[in-house]
Amino acid sequence: MSLSQECQQPLVSVIIPTYNRPDYLKQAIASAIKQTYQNIEIIVSDNCSPENPQALVASFGDSRIRFWRHQQNVGMLANQQHGFKMARGKYVASLHDDDMWNEDFLAKLVPVLEANPELILAFCDQYIIDANGIIDNAGTEKNTRSYKRDKLKEGIYQPFYKVGLVDKSIPTAASCVIRNNLVDWDSIPPEVGGMWDLYLTYLCCISGYGAYYYPEKLTRYRAHEQTDTMLSGSRDVQAKIRKAKSEMFCYQVFMEDARLQKFRTYFQQKWLEANTTLGIGLLRSKQIAVARPYFWQALTKQKFNARTLVALSLSFTPQFLANKLIELSK
Repeated sequence: MSLSQECQQPLVSVIIPTYNRPDYLKQAIASAIKQTYQNIEIIVSDNCSPENPQALVASFGDSRIRFWRHQQNVGMLANQQHGFKMARGKYVASLHDDDMWNEDFLAKLVPVLEANPELILAFCDQYIIDANGIIDNAGTEKNTRSYKRDKLKEGIYQPFYKVGLVDKSIPTAASCVIRNNLVDWDSIPPEVGGMWDLYLTYLCCISGYGAYYYPEKLTRYRAHEQTDTMLSGSRDVQAKIRKAKSEMFCYQVFMEDARLQKFRTYFQQKWLEANTTLGIGLLRSKQIAVARPYFWQALTKQKFNARTLVALSLSFTPQFLANKLIELSK
């Protein structure tokens, strides 16, 4: 690509938030540098990793990289937001430090946005890779089906409430390019926590602009033991509690938005499920009295839910027996 061609391309800000994953970070940065779309800046925002990655970042010798290191750990959301706020590009794209992009990711999505000023974002499908970077074919197909991208046709979706907030087809944190000036990055409240990508999708949905789906797998999402998704399962009780609180906050906002009333029943059900999940997390951390109100709240607003009833029953079971049953249910 000639220098004149590069200058004609709008600047894209690649946001790479990182914490304590130098080997993966190196691969993520390399995948950004290798983009065939070259007019980019790469913002690496380090959340005060125990091992400062500055030397690793500098080893690439690429003037397009901007490095920032927080003096203390500010949390995942604040670190991510800081990267977005540093962005100078017309477009922004989030690349987590454990994920990677195919070389043509930006080259395929940015022109779509350039040709359609009524679009706020463009997104694609993704591969699932394991800790060693090997593509998990079964996991990839399951992911595509789970988020209903197998049903999506290429093209513009406007409005895209269902695609973004019900089907959750848009991988905002990993496989999406967003028009920067249409998002107020300060409007993402801290309560969204690890659900920041869903909340960002919500902000894009209510902007009035459209979304474009490009049906190719252009990115690689790494599934491994330390992802937030894995940790918020049965492995880490505190991660489970944080995720449930984030979900409750997001779905409460969605329920109260008049523009989304068509989907209010769905959002309420997700909010009730999050109440139960939070209660279970509190139960596992032995906060029994704190857990019960969340079970009662979930039960009073739905006719029957076996998961909630079982969890509530466990809260009245003698502690030693409850602990054994909870362990078995993990």
